[in-house]
Amino acid sequence: MENGGEAANWRFGAANPALEAAGRQSIRSIVSGLFDSLDKSDPRPVAPLGHGDPSAFACFRTAPAAEDAIASAALSGKHNCYSRAAGVEEARSAVAAHLSRELPYEVTAGDVVITAGCNHAIEIMMAVLAAPGANVLLPRPGYPLYESRAALCGLQFRHFDLLPEKGWEVDLDGVVALADENTVAMVIVNPNNPCGCVYSYHHLAKIAETARKLGILVISDEVYDHCAFGSKPFVPMGVFGEIAPVVTMGGISKRWMVPGWRLGWIVATDPNGVLREKKVIQSVIDYRAISVDPVTFAQGALPQIIANTDKVFFENAMDVMRKTAEICYQKLMDIECITCPHKPEGSMFVMVKLDLSSLDGIHDDVDFCRKVAREESVVICPGSELGMMDWLRITFAVDPFLLEDGLERVKAFCKRHGKTKEVN
Repeated sequence: MENGGEAANWRFGAANPALEAAGRQSIRSIVSGLFDSLDKSDPRPVAPLGHGDPSAFACFRTAPAAEDAIASAALSGKHNCYSRAAGVEEARSAVAAHLSRELPYEVTAGDVVITAGCNHAIEIMMAVLAAPGANVLLPRPGYPLYESRAALCGLQFRHFDLLPEKGWEVDLDGVVALADENTVAMVIVNPNNPCGCVYSYHHLAKIAETARKLGILVISDEVYDHCAFGSKPFVPMGVFGEIAPVVTMGGISKRWMVPGWRLGWIVATDPNGVLREKKVIQSVIDYRAISVDPVTFAQGALPQIIANTDKVFFENAMDVMRKTAEICYQKLMDIECITCPHKPEGSMFVMVKLDLSSLDGIHDDVDFCRKVAREESVVICPGSELGMMDWLRITFAVDPFLLEDGLERVKAFCKRHGKTKEVN
């Protein structure tokens, strides 16, 4: 042996099974695997319809005011230090004022904790709620990071259904049936990823009433807040904070089209103070103290990002999103093996049903996605990874011409793999 010694018996290297399972469930891992299936010799541009990152396209570039605010904060020399565990005070105050404009009560800076994006907020909330034996109720279909983070910290989870025949509303009877004495929270995503629905005032009120009856809090993932372009306006779940305590999670990644800036928040929209009494907010701050910090100059820029972004930017962004959603819906309606039960009216996604009986040689939704990536250079997220076997999640937050072209390729793929119809 080199160095005159025997081979060392290294004690590390055993895989963490929970981490391996969580990693396989992540959207990034799923989409990355599909990109690996692409035919590198295909000269056509890849149509990335599998994940919601519109920032790659000029039609979805963020507001100049937001870019200026980041540059100014970075160059000021005032934000090169660590921030407090709950975040920069001015950023917390800005978020509180921003949310208070749409609530029947005032949120204070003390109700706000700044996070490194909404994914970080999910991580924090799953950890905070992970008391021994506790469980949370998660939507199906849903965003798989909730499951991954719950599993990693030993928090049990159960799934309630979203009902496609009712515009993807929450099955509240199912929520009641699932809950027991160890249930601590339910999660909603509004506007919804992956379904593209926007919940009405009436439905949100019923969710709050159900949560109150069960004695649980509502975690409202509103990272797509105001990404609504259909007949229903966005209504914050915090409007119903008097009925049941609500933890609102949000950020700038989707509305400002800057997912790479990693800036979000957790807010107690709970005028009765139940979350503070139960030490939920203090637990959030305690977790933040031992986890990653959001970039300090991004926090420093947040007040100006919120204050200086013109409403015209948001209007124009939603005009483009409305256009691409319409393109997506119309193109999907023209593909025989795909059914779209609900026209998208919010977020950046739509869920569609795949009819495998009309396709030859396609085993399931994952097989469909792998083959359409390889043969057509179109990346789509399989629904089974979101809890819906033989469904697909498609994003329309893409340049309109590339979206149209990509869905035409999907149509060609389905025709090529379609079963021959018998002629009588």
